[in-house]
Amino acid sequence: MILAEFGTGQVFLSMLYFFLFFIWIWLLITVFADIFRSHDLGGLAKALWVIFVIVVPYFGVFVYLIARGNKMSEHAVETAQAQQSAQRAYIQSAAGTVPSAADELARLAELKSQGVISDAEFEAAKAKALA
Repeated sequence: MILAEFGTGQVFLSMLYFFLFFIWIWLLITVFADIFRSHDLGGLAKALWVIFVIVVPYFGVFVYLIARGNKMSEHAVETAQAQQSAQRAYIQSAAGTVPSAADELARLAELKSQGVISDAEFEAAKAKALA
């Protein structure tokens, strides 16, 4: 009997509410993961953000997204780069290949352009790679 009264519009609204609830849960998980993954936040700041998001969930999440949205994207990029380098290292170790001198020089040039290594370190590593 109750199924006969459940119209198309009600089915659509029920599905919409379900998907919105699912998106909300996913957003909460993402915000909490970012809070605990942030190296630039201290323990007290993390605790305050968690309490703020738990006590005032909608407002807390939206304030967090506005205040730290750029940091969230930076953390995602750092994680993706770390996973990519770990995957590349694993594949090279599993395949038993050693990077060629050209690959090593390209990697060193990239590190130098990013400012990770100095000119002297670049020249020393370059001499080692070419030897």
